[in-house]
Amino acid sequence: MRIGMLTSGGDCPGLNAVIRATVRVVERRHGGQVVGFKDAWRGVLEDDWVPLDVEACRGILPRGGTILGTSRIQPYQYDDGVDLVKAAVERHQLDGFVVVGGNGSLSCARDLGRDGVNCIGVPKTIDNDIGATEMTFGFDTAVHVATEAIDRLHTTAESHDRIIVVEVMGRDVGHIAVRAGIAGGATMTLVPEFPFDPGEVCARLAARHEGHDYASIVVVAEGASAVPGSMPEPDYEVDQFGHRRLGGIGNALAAEIEGRTGIETRVTTLGHIQRGGTPTAFDRVLATRYGVAAADAAADGAWGSMVALQGDQVVRVPVADAVDRLKTVDPALYHDVAEPFFAPWPGSADPAS
Repeated sequence: MRIGMLTSGGDCPGLNAVIRATVRVVERRHGGQVVGFKDAWRGVLEDDWVPLDVEACRGILPRGGTILGTSRIQPYQYDDGVDLVKAAVERHQLDGFVVVGGNGSLSCARDLGRDGVNCIGVPKTIDNDIGATEMTFGFDTAVHVATEAIDRLHTTAESHDRIIVVEVMGRDVGHIAVRAGIAGGATMTLVPEFPFDPGEVCARLAARHEGHDYASIVVVAEGASAVPGSMPEPDYEVDQFGHRRLGGIGNALAAEIEGRTGIETRVTTLGHIQRGGTPTAFDRVLATRYGVAAADAAADGAWGSMVALQGDQVVRVPVADAVDRLKTVDPALYHDVAEPFFAPWPGSADPAS
């Protein structure tokens, strides 16, 4: 068995753990070899690669990032892209690819499968928005980083009777925001799934602070938006891949809060620190399990599948099932668990809750 391996899309903690596990199982259990392509599909298209073996992967388990590098380049951006991928398969005598990536990367793997290129997917995104799996690696680390930041911000907010808006990652879904908000005791949490009313947000915050020296932490996912027409929103640019360059909703919301309530409001944008650094123990274990499962799936010829976590078991699902729908925040988690801890409406008996 001889497989190609690449890490595609945005980086996240745990990528090296997947590489290490896949290489070890391919080599030690199945007697095969792994070819690592640099910077995702760019390495495949340009034949930029390195041999991967157990020795090359020593010491990478706790390291963030990816030893292979990553990019958002995909074969379908080029007229001859698929032909170049097929040429790489022939040149390196590959049985197929293990593609570690998010929704865009896995959609590419699905399409390549339809065009005759064998691929197995490994779900990777800190946003945790891939369907057919309960958890993606990197998510737990991102939530841990965001929660620790919220804990620290509580103390400075309390010292100055301030409101602090914390902007976390989450382009289309609010999984990080919801869980970090719950774990960090946020005053309010705003997510892309449920557009917010800035008037309601400000009224609740004003009531909470009236006559009290309270601190308030408002967690907002970068993709969250206000009810149309209710406040000015950032003018997002679009990158070369057609994605909005998010970031800025925290500043817009903070200006709205301070303008309407008169309470000093500051912003902390966590940004890429949620992606960087060493993965948590949970992510190291999950990424390792995914790497082992991907190697076994390749050995079994289970091309077109993605390894997934379901009921604490790692299983195989069609990669098409994983990318056909976005996994959004469970309304019950948001409304039944997170919302009871939001600042209440004016007139509530407990404005500090």
